[in-house]
Amino acid sequence: MDLQLTGRKALVTGASRGIGRAIATELAREGCSLALCARGAEPLEAFAKELREPGRTVYTQAVDVSDDEAVTGFVAAAAQELSGLDIVISNVSAGALKGPDQWQTSFQADLLAFVRLVEAAVPHLEQSDAAAIVVIGTTSAFDTAFPAAPNSYAALKAAVLEHAAALGHALAPKGIRVNTVSPGPIFFAGDHTSHLVGWQEGAALSAHRAVSLISQAQAGQQRSSA
Repeated sequence: MDLQLTGRKALVTGASRGIGRAIATELAREGCSLALCARGAEPLEAFAKELREPGRTVYTQAVDVSDDEAVTGFVAAAAQELSGLDIVISNVSAGALKGPDQWQTSFQADLLAFVRLVEAAVPHLEQSDAAAIVVIGTTSAFDTAFPAAPNSYAALKAAVLEHAAALGHALAPKGIRVNTVSPGPIFFAGDHTSHLVGWQEGAALSAHRAVSLISQAQAGQQRSSA
């Protein structure tokens, strides 16, 4: 499938497994150069080696997204390594947590990480002729049916979706499109639910939806400049 993304420069957070890994794989297939981050350097670099080929840059950096300076530093390094940015995908999340510290952890890793990522990326995206931001949400942000629960994950993801919607209006005059993708539960390889059928398909479908939204942004920019 040609989504007309060849040569575009994409940044993906939380890219070593699950939805982030599937997104990075699909973007690489579409001909993008990539900047990828995750907490673990070794699995991230091993994945990047699978994606690299002549003419495609795949830059990696171990990043704890709850560290504001680490996030902004990664964006700056990514833009330098790729000579700009066209696409930013905020995928990383602290996930569903328990205990009294869950609220602060989710605030830092889900909401504030997204805020800082966008703040750092916008000056670079403004230089693109087809800029796109996609944030991965969750159905738990707006659906109280199982597995949603009264926890920090659902509440802070709801805040992420609201902020993304507001950014969509604020950044549109700058030519930057903002979209969200909110999948249901996605099971990762190696976690306690990975024996269930369909975990790979769920991640792949979410990734395809995210990349399709990016390609729509490219097409929209092309039409508006025609």
